[in-house]
Amino acid sequence: MSDQASPAEDAAPDTSNRALLRERDFLLFWVARFVSTLGVQIQSVALGWQVYDIARRTHTVGESAFMVSMIGLAQFLPLFLLTLAAGETADRRTRKLIVAVTLGLDAISAGVLLTLALSGSHQLWPIFTVSVAFGASRAFLSPASSAMGPMLVPRPLLPRAIAWNSLSWQAGSIAGPALGGLLLIHSSATAFGASFALYLLAALLALMIRKPTKPEAQPGSRMALIKEGLAYVWNNKIVFGSISLDLFAVILGGATALLPVFAKDVLHIGPGGFGLLRAAPAIGACVVGVYLASQPIRRHAGRIMFAGVAVFGLATAIFGLSKLEWLSVGALAVLGGADMLSVYVRQTLVQIVTPDAMRGRVAAVSGVFIGASNELGEVESGAAAWLLGPIGAAVFGGVGAMAVTALWAFLFPELRKADRLE
Repeated sequence: MSDQASPAEDAAPDTSNRALLRERDFLLFWVARFVSTLGVQIQSVALGWQVYDIARRTHTVGESAFMVSMIGLAQFLPLFLLTLAAGETADRRTRKLIVAVTLGLDAISAGVLLTLALSGSHQLWPIFTVSVAFGASRAFLSPASSAMGPMLVPRPLLPRAIAWNSLSWQAGSIAGPALGGLLLIHSSATAFGASFALYLLAALLALMIRKPTKPEAQPGSRMALIKEGLAYVWNNKIVFGSISLDLFAVILGGATALLPVFAKDVLHIGPGGFGLLRAAPAIGACVVGVYLASQPIRRHAGRIMFAGVAVFGLATAIFGLSKLEWLSVGALAVLGGADMLSVYVRQTLVQIVTPDAMRGRVAAVSGVFIGASNELGEVESGAAAWLLGPIGAAVFGGVGAMAVTALWAFLFPELRKADRLE
């Protein structure tokens, strides 16, 4: 018998970008993700500007900054309360239907904000009420979307698909704030109307996906399945270390919540400049995302992730100290690129080690951590701005993020030594 392997045995799976582009359902998912992200970013820009503008009529700069940060808390509370149940739902139900329904609910939230803007209301409580409803729908959207993505591509394409998924989010985060700033020049109602239309388009694209997105039936009660997912995250130190690093680093380094304050009262650059500041992190992330989509990380993944978080903290501190628009934009771009690098490694590690039957629950736990990092980071930044001023808050957060990086590298050696993303 010949020792020579057959051509079929020698043939490696095609993991090129061309192979990924042949996956029709993944492309629909990718575009839907981009469109919905665009809607979220436009809405976020308009919401932050509107709340700050209303609050500044009767409050100081610090108090108004804190009220802007409370938008994040309003969205995080339902996320925290519902996400674990939402993850279990994503592991039992058809994931594309969950995505489509929740995007429809997002459209309703944007429609209500549009109505409030057209009415000329100067009350904050309706806006915060809508933010709570928006957070509730996102609680179900996040785990279903995260768990559905890997079902749409062959496993060898998963690392590249994750890079392109991150790129779609970052592309929307670049265009969204810039477009939101331009729309705000006309009116906040125009911005909310655009978000409404984009959410509906994203829901339609999700419904056009053909591949089955319902996972295999899982035995056990809802509570048992939730506990199983929590136990898996806790016992897998690579998963737990990755998502907890993101939690604490971003909580401390969440200076982006203060961008309305920096735009109006530090850099004095108005709504157009505010949109540029909001877009800058995504510009840096998009540049890094394009590189990773064509040149995925091969070795030393853990070290690269820690380096990315450390640079994220340093760039945050530089942004806080800057009095120049170009330097602030540059620091935010570096911040976004470093964050993209660490997020790419974290998401790839988590998706590779997690079985499909548990992806929804693991994504739900990850979603709680990510939501906490983003939303509680905004609250931390707002509170710190109240006590230290916006510049002191940003510098404090950046230094804190670097300290967390060093601590986590010591506490999670398995994560630091993670090598190949395969």
